[in-house]
Amino acid sequence: MSHLKTETEYREAIRFLYSKLPMFQRVGPKAFKTNLDNIHELTEALDRPERKFKSIHIAGTNGKGSVAHITAAIFQSAGYNAGLYTSPHYLDFRERIKINGQPVSKEFVCEFVNRIRELTLRLKPSFFEISVAMAFDYFSRSDIDIAIIETGLGGRLDSTNIVLPEISVITNIGFDHTNFLGDTLPKIAAEKAGIIKWGKPVIIGKIQAETKPVFEKIAGEKNAPLIFAEDHLRTECQKKSLEESCIDVWINGEKWLEQKTTDLTGSWHAENINTALATVLELRKNDWKITDRQVEDGLSSVRGKTNFYGRMQILRKNPVVLADSAHNVDGMRMLMDELRHIDHRKLHIVTGLVNDKDPGGLLSLFPKSASFYFAKADIPRGMPAEELQIHANKFQLMGEVFSTVKDACLAAIDSAKREELVLVCGSIFTVAEAIETLQERAK
Repeated sequence: MSHLKTETEYREAIRFLYSKLPMFQRVGPKAFKTNLDNIHELTEALDRPERKFKSIHIAGTNGKGSVAHITAAIFQSAGYNAGLYTSPHYLDFRERIKINGQPVSKEFVCEFVNRIRELTLRLKPSFFEISVAMAFDYFSRSDIDIAIIETGLGGRLDSTNIVLPEISVITNIGFDHTNFLGDTLPKIAAEKAGIIKWGKPVIIGKIQAETKPVFEKIAGEKNAPLIFAEDHLRTECQKKSLEESCIDVWINGEKWLEQKTTDLTGSWHAENINTALATVLELRKNDWKITDRQVEDGLSSVRGKTNFYGRMQILRKNPVVLADSAHNVDGMRMLMDELRHIDHRKLHIVTGLVNDKDPGGLLSLFPKSASFYFAKADIPRGMPAEELQIHANKFQLMGEVFSTVKDACLAAIDSAKREELVLVCGSIFTVAEAIETLQERAK
């Protein structure tokens, strides 16, 4: 197939997916499904691909994407062919489905869409359901050793929850998507705990008083060995810059890894690394061959090995433009705490939010001393910039309105002096448009 023909067919395939299939990230609640009927029917038509490869299944409120990428990087360093399914994507749909950091081919996307076109027209599955089915079909047809699968929303009713994993992982529990998952931490934990499978070990990344009894009860009912990562492991960031961190790791109080460099930045990655390492150590008990040296190699180049986007990502220097896709209160609080450790004379914040969440929680965390650039991401869920400005003014956050994220980014860059910092945050879609803008400008 010629390059031009491939590009044309790929654009048509993606257009079909966007136009025919509801996509939660773009349209919000009306894309949410309350059962797994569609994914079961889709995968049944594909000869149950999820049964043909081994997997690790990861849920949680924050950090699940990071844990997935860290785990994949370690498996790659150990010589395994590691599939990786994450969501959403930033610039290209194919980011969701990777093997050893390389995205699924455009040819496969086209072939798959054509193969299941009639079925999708009849079933009317969600965008997420079809992307999960595509990932599972791709992994089943490829020479992978294991697939690291990140849930989308929740766990119990998530389309990925048809896999029978080697191990389940739940990072932490916070308030997000409460209209679907419940309005208390125990209720949300119970939904996330829906990925725990009979007899399969489960790693809990963070011990929380309100959620620990939930996990103990459900794991007990399913005879699933329950491991709280913090009971055995402690990871600390000792030194860090905008481009890398140095970590120390203890196992049961004894130093295991000392002053090991990782290309991940952000203090919260200590928890994510801790969770991923607990997962790897548990799997090492079951004949997965991963040496300490391979663990170190994986940690050293998580971004490099997996093409990890969107978290504490430097988009340019002079001035520094930093993008982070924190989009709920817990994530934003960690991001704002991190900024206190980054030297900068003045902060410029480019932000855009979605319109189906109360903006007050996020806006209350922003520093009043920053200059703001309000914009609407180019999705139906995007909150109009003028409306966002009105909400922000209630918290004494002052700034200008821009018609696009691109315009807001360029204005912030033009306004910022060399030693000042531009931060892009608020929603994944805002970050995605900023990444695209800076990539275009660098050409």
